[in-house]
Amino acid sequence: MLSSKETSNLSAGYHDKTPIYIDEEILQEAVLEQGLQDQAELIAKQEGILFKEAPRLSLEYRNIQKIDHLWEFSALTKLNLNNNFIKKIEGLDHLVNLTWLNGNPIPEENNEEKYTLFLAAYFQQLKFLNNVFLNEDIRNRASAKYNLDIEEMNQEELHAQQAAKEKRKQEAILQMHEDSFVEQLNGDYLYKNIIQNDTELKKLQCLPGVDELLEAFEQQLVDLCNQLFEVGLAEYKRRDAEVASFFARLDVDVTDSQSRASKVLADFQTEQKQRTLDLQQAAKDEKKSKMDIWLEEINVLCYNLMTVEFQLYSYLEETIRKFDNNISEMTGSFSETAQGIFVQCRELEDSHHQKVTQIAVTTLEVVAKGEAEDDLPDDVRMLFLDKNTVMDTLAASHDNHLQTINDRETQLVTRAEAWKVALIKGIEDTELKRNRMRIADIHRHADYLREQLKKLM
Repeated sequence: MLSSKETSNLSAGYHDKTPIYIDEEILQEAVLEQGLQDQAELIAKQEGILFKEAPRLSLEYRNIQKIDHLWEFSALTKLNLNNNFIKKIEGLDHLVNLTWLNGNPIPEENNEEKYTLFLAAYFQQLKFLNNVFLNEDIRNRASAKYNLDIEEMNQEELHAQQAAKEKRKQEAILQMHEDSFVEQLNGDYLYKNIIQNDTELKKLQCLPGVDELLEAFEQQLVDLCNQLFEVGLAEYKRRDAEVASFFARLDVDVTDSQSRASKVLADFQTEQKQRTLDLQQAAKDEKKSKMDIWLEEINVLCYNLMTVEFQLYSYLEETIRKFDNNISEMTGSFSETAQGIFVQCRELEDSHHQKVTQIAVTTLEVVAKGEAEDDLPDDVRMLFLDKNTVMDTLAASHDNHLQTINDRETQLVTRAEAWKVALIKGIEDTELKRNRMRIADIHRHADYLREQLKKLM
């Protein structure tokens, strides 16, 4: 609650300052001022404020002209915006839990009623507006006035949600294709990539029979690509199942180890209570020996907890090794299958090249005899006046085609291997970090117990 002096100062600022827009800095300051103190404030500043957790927000007397940046406040139930310069109510559609709202001075009575009905219609969960209860009469009038607009808005929102859902679905499918290493192999993409920059091949398309050869080449290449695409998806599902199974086992093993460690600690704590009592009641000359015994028990506790952790680490090390072997076998098998299909792609290109070359040789003979058809384009006719140029062009075209196929094969195999290496390294690094943190925790707890023991002395 603001004092009269504070309200006066804020009110003076309201009249004197230039209107501003809400930005993230203003929101962060407001949340910190109103909801966080001491350690919570420090953590919030270090890790970032979670706007979505704020239940209320007060932004009065801040000369705000436009409402914005409120979409993250999904849990907000109470919003105070009074005494600002807000000319248009907007940007509140994400505040689905809002039940209390306080807006700006309304100069005319009819505008105030319109504003009230508008908010009552568009925010049906709102119960109080400017400290006034929105009764059934207000809601009925609001519904009558804005019903059609709200229905249209709801339909637009539904369509937008459906479009967004479909977009996410398509993005997920494309991501799965990439994770399978066979993106854009389910169709004629590779064929188009092979011929798109082959300008010389386009000149040859006017020769009799070349178009038919290209159509056959395209269809056969697409069939091979689709075969590879299906293999890739199937292998991805196998790998994904293996990865999911591994992490499920990992969780079980770690949880079981934590349970064993908790039991060791619980047994020690049970004995600790009795030892504390014995030490407090012991005679002065007995305390040293009892303390030595207790220190030894702390060392035993540390040893037992370390043993549990070492057993887990050793077991997980072997589990990760087996998982590495399984994933390596899967990735290697897929790469071999893919390479076999790419071999067929190159053989298909070789066959296609030989057939086009045969047509080119025949055309060279016809042009040399002066028997070329009249409809043969001039640039093609000129090309076929020099046999070496024609043969060099065909050889360069063939090499480029093969290079495109080779590049796609290399990309697939390289990415598959890189994924496997990154996966295993990530698992090993995470486990090593967990192990080191656990060891540090054990030592830290043992040191704490020793300090507590010294205090008893």
